[in-house]
Amino acid sequence: MTDHAHEHELSTIPRAARGFQGERAGVVTRTIAAMIDGSVIVVVLVAIYFGYAGTLFLLDPRTFSFPDPTFLRSLLVGGVLLGLYTTATWGANGRTYGNVVMGIRVVSAGGGRVGWLRAAIRSAFYVFLPIGLMWVAVDRRLRSVQDLVLHTAVVYDWSPRVRRYRPEA
Repeated sequence: MTDHAHEHELSTIPRAARGFQGERAGVVTRTIAAMIDGSVIVVVLVAIYFGYAGTLFLLDPRTFSFPDPTFLRSLLVGGVLLGLYTTATWGANGRTYGNVVMGIRVVSAGGGRVGWLRAAIRSAFYVFLPIGLMWVAVDRRLRSVQDLVLHTAVVYDWSPRVRRYRPEA
């Protein structure tokens, strides 16, 4: 194909992003993705709360009152949901909803899928040590504490499926 023909080729990767494909994501991109994922969990928590309250109302409408959601209970349920959500999404395709929006994917050090066990351990780090993400800001290879311990990376990837990326030396 000529260079002109490549300009009209259809691609799932936005034109402005093509140069970043396969490069490691920085702290800003990863933080925004985490904030989006946190918002997803909050929406799910609110839905669970109102579902529970609705069930209580249906069971006994005369004495119904909204349940008191304690902060600690909400934090515990939110942490469990976040852990399950990130384990499932990273294990399946390396991307949470926030990762999809930001065009990033979690991959193994070899550039492929992280696998279910590593996804579960990474999720535990993510939930119990969220500050570990900030290490990306000082690491020259843009690795979080989770990436260092578990030999993973977060790369820009707009492809619908996991591709193999060359790990950085």
